[in-house]
Amino acid sequence: MTAPSLAALRVGDALPERRHSPDSVQLFLYNATLWNAHRIHYDRPYATSTEGYPELLVPGPLMGDWLAQCVDDWLGDAGSLVGLEYSNRQPAFAGEALAAGGAVESIDAESREVTVSLFLRNESGADVTPGKAVVRLAG
Repeated sequence: MTAPSLAALRVGDALPERRHSPDSVQLFLYNATLWNAHRIHYDRPYATSTEGYPELLVPGPLMGDWLAQCVDDWLGDAGSLVGLEYSNRQPAFAGEALAAGGAVESIDAESREVTVSLFLRNESGADVTPGKAVVRLAG
Protein backbone atom coordinates (compact mmCIF):
# COMPACT_ATOMS: atom_id res chain seq x y z
CA MET A 1 0.00 0.00 0.00
CA THR A 2 1.26 3.44 -0.92
CA ALA A 3 1.27 6.11 1.79
CA PRO A 4 -1.10 9.00 1.09
CA SER A 5 0.30 12.22 -0.34
CA LEU A 6 -1.47 15.56 -0.11
CA ALA A 7 -1.30 16.10 -3.88
CA ALA A 8 -2.88 12.74 -4.68
CA LEU A 9 -5.63 12.68 -2.03
CA ARG A 10 -9.23 13.31 -2.97
CA VAL A 11 -12.36 13.63 -0.86
CA GLY A 12 -14.07 10.25 -0.91
CA ASP A 13 -10.86 8.19 -1.20
CA ALA A 14 -11.38 4.99 0.78
CA LEU A 15 -9.01 3.65 3.38
CA PRO A 16 -8.12 -0.03 3.05
CA GLU A 17 -10.37 -2.05 5.32
CA ARG A 18 -9.05 -4.14 8.20
CA ARG A 19 -10.93 -7.32 9.09
CA HIS A 20 -11.41 -8.55 12.65
CA SER A 21 -13.04 -11.62 14.14
CA PRO A 22 -12.43 -11.43 17.88
CA ASP A 23 -12.35 -14.64 19.90
CA SER A 24 -12.53 -15.31 23.63
CA VAL A 25 -8.73 -15.40 24.03
CA GLN A 26 -8.25 -12.00 22.37
CA LEU A 27 -11.04 -10.49 24.48
CA PHE A 28 -9.63 -11.96 27.69
CA LEU A 29 -6.10 -10.71 27.00
CA TYR A 30 -7.25 -7.25 25.91
CA ASN A 31 -9.35 -6.80 29.03
CA ALA A 32 -6.53 -8.10 31.22
CA THR A 33 -4.21 -5.39 29.89
CA LEU A 34 -6.83 -2.75 30.77
CA TRP A 35 -7.56 -4.31 34.16
CA ASN A 36 -11.18 -4.49 33.01
CA ALA A 37 -12.82 -7.12 35.20
CA HIS A 38 -16.31 -6.90 33.70
CA ARG A 39 -17.19 -10.53 33.08
CA ILE A 40 -19.27 -9.86 29.94
CA HIS A 41 -15.97 -9.63 28.04
CA TYR A 42 -14.35 -12.92 29.07
CA ASP A 43 -16.79 -15.19 30.96
CA ARG A 44 -19.12 -16.72 28.36
CA PRO A 45 -21.49 -18.49 30.82
CA TYR A 46 -21.89 -15.28 32.80
CA ALA A 47 -22.37 -13.11 29.69
CA THR A 48 -24.97 -15.43 28.17
CA SER A 49 -26.82 -16.83 31.18
CA THR A 50 -26.67 -14.03 33.72
CA GLU A 51 -26.54 -10.96 31.48
CA GLY A 52 -28.53 -12.44 28.57
CA TYR A 53 -26.13 -11.59 25.75
CA PRO A 54 -25.82 -13.98 22.80
CA GLU A 55 -22.01 -14.11 23.17
CA LEU A 56 -19.08 -12.32 24.82
CA LEU A 57 -19.08 -8.57 24.15
CA VAL A 58 -16.22 -6.82 22.40
CA PRO A 59 -15.04 -4.00 24.70
CA GLY A 60 -15.64 -0.49 23.41
CA PRO A 61 -12.00 0.63 23.69
CA LEU A 62 -10.93 -2.28 21.46
CA MET A 63 -13.34 -1.13 18.76
CA GLY A 64 -11.80 2.35 18.99
CA ASP A 65 -8.32 0.84 18.80
CA TRP A 66 -9.29 -0.94 15.58
CA LEU A 67 -10.35 2.38 14.05
CA ALA A 68 -7.02 3.94 15.04
CA GLN A 69 -5.13 0.96 13.59
CA CYS A 70 -7.01 1.33 10.30
CA VAL A 71 -5.92 4.98 10.05
CA ASP A 72 -2.36 4.19 11.15
CA ASP A 73 -2.00 1.41 8.56
CA TRP A 74 -3.23 3.74 5.81
CA LEU A 75 -1.07 6.65 6.95
CA GLY A 76 2.16 4.76 7.47
CA ASP A 77 5.11 7.15 7.81
CA ALA A 78 3.37 9.87 5.75
CA GLY A 79 2.13 11.76 8.81
CA SER A 80 0.61 11.41 12.23
CA LEU A 81 -2.76 10.86 13.82
CA VAL A 82 -3.61 14.06 15.72
CA GLY A 83 -7.24 13.41 16.68
CA LEU A 84 -9.62 10.49 17.04
CA GLU A 85 -13.21 10.30 18.20
CA TYR A 86 -15.69 7.46 18.05
CA SER A 87 -18.99 6.37 19.50
CA ASN A 88 -19.96 2.78 20.25
CA ARG A 89 -23.56 2.61 19.02
CA GLN A 90 -24.25 -1.13 19.00
CA PRO A 91 -22.65 -4.10 20.70
CA ALA A 92 -20.27 -6.36 18.83
CA PHE A 93 -19.76 -9.96 19.88
CA ALA A 94 -17.02 -12.58 19.87
CA GLY A 95 -16.95 -14.50 16.62
CA GLU A 96 -18.55 -11.71 14.58
CA ALA A 97 -16.88 -10.64 11.37
CA LEU A 98 -16.12 -6.93 11.73
CA ALA A 99 -14.53 -4.51 9.27
CA ALA A 100 -12.83 -1.22 10.10
CA GLY A 101 -12.59 1.33 7.32
CA GLY A 102 -13.23 4.87 6.31
CA ALA A 103 -12.97 7.58 3.69
CA VAL A 104 -11.36 10.98 3.28
CA GLU A 105 -13.93 13.59 4.33
CA SER A 106 -12.00 16.84 3.95
CA ILE A 107 -8.53 18.11 3.07
CA ASP A 108 -6.97 21.34 4.34
CA ALA A 109 -3.94 21.93 2.14
CA GLU A 110 -2.69 24.87 4.22
CA SER A 111 -2.50 22.96 7.53
CA ARG A 112 -1.86 19.63 5.75
CA GLU A 113 -4.68 18.15 7.86
CA VAL A 114 -7.01 15.51 6.52
CA THR A 115 -10.26 14.51 8.20
CA VAL A 116 -11.31 10.91 7.74
CA SER A 117 -14.74 9.45 8.52
CA LEU A 118 -14.45 5.98 10.05
CA PHE A 119 -16.60 2.95 10.69
CA LEU A 120 -16.52 -0.41 12.37
CA ARG A 121 -19.15 -2.44 10.52
CA ASN A 122 -20.60 -5.80 11.49
CA GLU A 123 -21.44 -8.62 9.11
CA SER A 124 -25.05 -7.38 8.84
CA GLY A 125 -23.78 -4.09 7.42
CA ALA A 126 -24.51 -1.99 10.52
CA ASP A 127 -21.96 0.60 11.58
CA VAL A 128 -21.53 -0.36 15.23
CA THR A 129 -18.82 2.24 15.87
CA PRO A 130 -18.69 5.35 13.69
CA GLY A 131 -15.87 7.81 14.16
CA LYS A 132 -13.62 10.51 12.77
CA ALA A 133 -9.89 10.99 12.68
CA VAL A 134 -7.70 13.95 11.88
CA VAL A 135 -4.25 13.30 10.47
CA ARG A 136 -1.48 15.73 9.65
CA LEU A 137 0.59 14.81 6.65
CA ALA A 138 4.32 15.36 6.77
CA GLY A 139 5.72 18.24 4.75
